[in-house]
Amino acid sequence: MTPSAPHTTDPDRFGRVAVLMGGTSSEREVSLDSGRNILDALRRRLVRAEVVDGIPALRTALVEQRFDRVFNILHGQRGGGEDGVVQGLMDAFGVPYTGSNVLGSALSMDKIRTKQVWLALGLPTPRYARLTPHDDVAAAARLLGFPVIVKPACEGSSVGVSRVFTEAEMPDAIALARRYPGELLVEQLVDGDELTVAVLGEEALPSIRIVPAGAYYDYHAKYVADTTQYICPGLEGQAEEALRALALDAFRAAGCSGWGRVDLMRDRKGASFLLEVNTSPGMTSHSLVPKAAREAGIEFDELVWRVLETSLGFEDLRI
Repeated sequence: MTPSAPHTTDPDRFGRVAVLMGGTSSEREVSLDSGRNILDALRRRLVRAEVVDGIPALRTALVEQRFDRVFNILHGQRGGGEDGVVQGLMDAFGVPYTGSNVLGSALSMDKIRTKQVWLALGLPTPRYARLTPHDDVAAAARLLGFPVIVKPACEGSSVGVSRVFTEAEMPDAIALARRYPGELLVEQLVDGDELTVAVLGEEALPSIRIVPAGAYYDYHAKYVADTTQYICPGLEGQAEEALRALALDAFRAAGCSGWGRVDLMRDRKGASFLLEVNTSPGMTSHSLVPKAAREAGIEFDELVWRVLETSLGFEDLRI
């Protein structure tokens, strides 16, 4: 197990901090919103923090030795900061950073490989099919049985996701998912409640049960609408304890560390199923990790400080 990060009350302990945000992935706008909030929080706590937009700008800053550590709030892949690429860059320069290392980031970005690890360890996740862009997606859905979820294997924020109840709906779902590069994931749809569990250091925070005003918790419900309900904690008693324990097991199994968020479904019989791990969760006004932290008595500025603390003491553990 990764040791707990040191704690500090001294902003100078962090040195010069780059808030890495924006980038060129499909989640750029969410990252910019998250990054602005984090930058403001750090500066309110007198941390010497500056914006760095995207990986090329970070590379230049690292070469010029302008920063002592990085608060990574890039989202997504291919210019985002969740696929292990930027983690490898920072490791190469010996600069500590928030969030998971190369392995945890790369593995969690790929929903299919994450599922393979979970299943190997006996952790519950919905049945699925892994497909290349040339495979017969409709045939895979028929084998799994409708309804299914069709989505790109390596995108986040509900980008490219469709819920498909009949074969007639498949062409539109396939066309949407194929706008994004890489493999496709077809997954059995779990009829039940959507829940999420934030992880901070070695602790699973209170779960959140998500109740959108519409039928689904899509991109609009996540980042735009003010009508989505967030019930925290999402469960009670032993069920809540079991859900948090499962989320923490799943987070560790995927090689993740520092902080993140595990998304799950709970069916009508009370069985929980792991969906994915987000290694750089949103920190916007609609985001879930701040809501869970607040339920645990951690306000936003303190949450940002604690996430930055997870980058302390890991300089020798990153590679």
